[in-house]
This record gives sequence, structure tokens and C-alpha cells, in this order.
Amino acid sequence: MEIITAVRGFKDILPEETGRWQRVESKAREIFSSFGFREIRVPILEKTDLFRRGIGEATDIVEKEMYTFLDRGEEYLTLRPEATASVIRAYLEHSLHATEPVAKLYTIGPMFRRERPQKGRFRQFHQIDAELLGLDDPRTDAEVILMLVHFLKAVGLPDPGLEINSLGCPACRPSFRKAVTDFLQGREERLCEDCRRRLGSNPLRVFDCKTETCAAIIAGAPLLPDYLCRECRDHFLKVQDSLGIFGLPFRINPRMVRGLDYYARTTFEVTTDYLGAQNAIVGGGRYDGLVKELGGPDIPGIGFAIGFERLLAMIPADRESNADAPELFIAALGDEAQQFAFRLCNRLRMDGMRTEMDYHGKSLKSQMKRAGKFGCHHTLILGERELREGKAELRDMSRGTQETVSLEGIEETIRKTARAR
Repeated sequence: MEIITAVRGFKDILPEETGRWQRVESKAREIFSSFGFREIRVPILEKTDLFRRGIGEATDIVEKEMYTFLDRGEEYLTLRPEATASVIRAYLEHSLHATEPVAKLYTIGPMFRRERPQKGRFRQFHQIDAELLGLDDPRTDAEVILMLVHFLKAVGLPDPGLEINSLGCPACRPSFRKAVTDFLQGREERLCEDCRRRLGSNPLRVFDCKTETCAAIIAGAPLLPDYLCRECRDHFLKVQDSLGIFGLPFRINPRMVRGLDYYARTTFEVTTDYLGAQNAIVGGGRYDGLVKELGGPDIPGIGFAIGFERLLAMIPADRESNADAPELFIAALGDEAQQFAFRLCNRLRMDGMRTEMDYHGKSLKSQMKRAGKFGCHHTLILGERELREGKAELRDMSRGTQETVSLEGIEETIRKTARAR
């Protein structure tokens, strides 16, 4: 019978990989918590209208990439393609805005987009998402960006590069939109099909197009910072000043638009050229009108989303430790030694020590080979003779040294050895 395989674009995360995931997740929780963020967990399935209203009808995500279905003829549901809309839906549904004037929330989990699978891109992918709601102070923007860069450096991302821009506000963006529309007149036929179709609904999407032809055309287009109103210009300057307080280097990218319609004012990306070509692994920005668009009061917000798989691909392997390896392997020879090892192994586990043993009665050579494969820190070796004499051999696997230890008080001896490592 043929083996059933995973759906194209969906990837299993095997035990050899999960340790890396857990370490990054743990560091995110540690750092985000120190900045006052709290975890929220939202469903992976939402009403389709949430994303149509929140992300925007004229986006690639809504038009092409969402997994949407009719739920037994009742209503359209969608596997979440991003987390911000879901977090804000929960924020409003549970009236968090009424009890928390400023809410700092983060969530970690899978998202779904029907994109073309390629290296580092999957149809089920994971994001670390952070949202700060209730403040429009420019220092808030800098605080969120500072937290992000601090986290990326803490997990070992080499040389993260920060790019920022301002997308203006409803007061000043229309003049920029008109300037772009005027610029594109007479050039429509050279644009890709998607950009031509969006000229009427959202011509700024051209800045986000990845086709070479559209990129070449837009290279001579007007730039958004030249059209900012005084309030937006002042806000953007204060963001830059606030980043400067921490000596955080950045580059202004006047062509950065981002792919979601809800962004306004500050927008940012973090890139790295660790894998050769420059890659954006984080995108974010301010979305002051999104809460109102989703039926809530006019509450400002800013946030970001980190592509988990892309981040892991860019963390050098030598920055990681073998933190999940068993601290102790017990190599027992003979029935009585196996019974002793079984009792000791599980007592140590219940005390919080990562401990493994062999249940197959294999030779000492085979058991030592298995201990080495596990990456165990130490191995306790005992047989029937050692049991009678009340002793065992404790081997340091990294140093290759070995010492004889008494079985009396062996648990405490092992704990002290592990702590001293």
C-alpha cells in the first residue's frame, strides 16, 4: 500500500528540528515579556470577511492566496493568512480596549497562504507576531523596532539591517496616489497584469510588485516622503530621533510600501544578506485605522510579523547549542543492572534531568554508540559486577574521561556532576 505523504507546501517539523524552534520561541517570550508584551492565542480559522476588511480586497493575499471554503453552506471561513487581523478581532470581541488603554500582545503560530512553494516558503508557515495598541507616540514605533532588533540579535541573526519609511496618512496619501497614477499614465501596457488591474483600486501596489518590468518602471516614480504632510513628516523625524537614542542604525527606503493595505505612517523591514541576496525576514508598521475598519473605536496600533522558517534558515548553525541533548545515558548490562537503571533513570527524569537508557539489552559498545548519537553529556556504565561492588563508571562524553563512583548517593553525585558541567 502506498504511503500517504504531506500536502505540497506543508512541512513536518521533526524532533531534530524542534529544539531550534523551541529555543527561538523561548527567547521571544523572554524578551517580549521584558518589554511588557503578553501572549494571546487566537484560532487558525476565521470568518473570511475579517481578512477582506482587514487586509484589503486588492492584495495578493485576499485575491489569490487565501484558503477559503464554504462551511456546510452556512458561511465562508478562511485559514488565517496572517495574525494581526485575528489579534485585533479578539481585542475587540473581548473588549480589551475597555480594560487596557494600552495593550501589548504577541502570538506565535501557523499561517496559511496558497503561494508557490519554494526554498524557505511554504503554504503553511509560522510567524512570531507582536502588536501594540492604544498609542500613536513616535517613541512607541521606536520601542517596537528596538524590541524586534534586540530579539533578532539575541537569537543569533548576523548583521540585521533595518529599513524604514513613512506611508503617510489619509490626509496626505491621496496626493501621492494621484502623482503615482499620473506617472503611470502612458505606461500601463508595460505593467504586469496584476498591476494593470489594480491601477484603479490601489496603484501603490506597483511599488510592491516583484516583476522586473514593473520594478524598472516604478524606479522613476515619485517618492512618498516628498508628499508627507507636516504631521506625518514630524512623526517620522521623531521616530528616527528615537531610534538614534539607542544607536540603532537604519536606512530610509522611500519605495517601501509593504503588501497589506492597513499600513500607515511608519513601516519597516529587517533584512540580512547572510544567504547571499538580501532577504527580508520581518515586516511591520503602523496601522492607525485598522481597529476602526474592523468595527472598533479609532485606536492606533503598530506591530510586526517575523517569518519563523526564514529566520531559522538565517541563524548560523554554530550559534546554536546542543541544549536538548540528554544529560545522562545509563548503559546497563544484565537484568539486575537494567532494573536498577530503570528505577534510577525515571527518578532522575522526575527530578528534571534529561536521562535516557537502553531497553534492548544490547552490548556495551552498542549502548555507548547510541549515547554518542544522542549527544549525551555523561554516561553511567554498570553491570552485575558493579552492582555487587556498589559502584559504577561515570564517563564524561565530551572530554573522554572516566571515574569510578559509588552507587550510594548516586543521584546526588550525578546532579552535582551535571551542574558542574
